[in-house]
Amino acid sequence: MPRLREVPRDELEDDYLKHLYKTLFGERDPVAEPGTATGTPGNWWTVFAQVPDAFKHTTEGFGFYRSPKRVLDDTLRELGQTRAGYLVGSQFVYSQHMKAARFSGLTEEQVQAISHWSVADCFDHKQRAVLAYTDALVLQYGRVPDAVFEAMKEHLTEVEIIELTYITCTYMMHGVMSRALRLEYDDVDERVVEVPAPEGTSADVMGMVDKRKG
Repeated sequence: MPRLREVPRDELEDDYLKHLYKTLFGERDPVAEPGTATGTPGNWWTVFAQVPDAFKHTTEGFGFYRSPKRVLDDTLRELGQTRAGYLVGSQFVYSQHMKAARFSGLTEEQVQAISHWSVADCFDHKQRAVLAYTDALVLQYGRVPDAVFEAMKEHLTEVEIIELTYITCTYMMHGVMSRALRLEYDDVDERVVEVPAPEGTSADVMGMVDKRKG
C-alpha cells in the first residue's frame, strides 16, 4: 500500500481530476478497484489527487515531452528517462520506460542494455553520449565532465540538450518521489537490512568475525 491516502472517485471536486480519472479508470473507483491499462496499480494518480494543482502540474509535464514541439529524438529521450529510472532504483519508472523505449524504436538488445550501457556495443556515439550525460545528471547531480558535454554538443543542438536535461531530471524526480511514497511498482520493502545470526551464536564468535574484517 502507498504511504499516503488515496482519493476515491466520489471525493473528487476538481474537473481536471474527474476527467483524468475517467480517462484512466473508466467508470471504476480506482481505490476500490485498482489497475490501469498498462497493468500498474494506478495509485500514483490517486495519491497525487490529494493536491489537485500538483497533480495537474505533473501530468502537464507528461504532455511536455510528448508534444510535437519537441525536437529531441524520441529514442534519445527514452534513453535518458529509462536510465534515470534505473539509476535512482525506481522499478516503476524503469519498467514503464522500458516499454516506451521499445515503442520509440530502440531495439530489444538496446533496451536490455540500458542497465549496463558502458560495456555494451549496441549503442552509437550519440546514444553513448546521452547515456553518459544521464549518468552525470543523476549520479553526479549535474557535475558533467567537459568531455561528456563536448560529446553532447557534437551530436545534439543546444535546444535538444536543454530538452534532454529537463526531461531526464524530471524523471529522476518522479523515480525518487515514487520510491519515497511507495507508489506503483516501488511499493517494496527495504532489502538492505540486518540478517540475524543463527540463534545461539555467541558473542565470542561475533568478535572473531569483526577481527577478520579488520
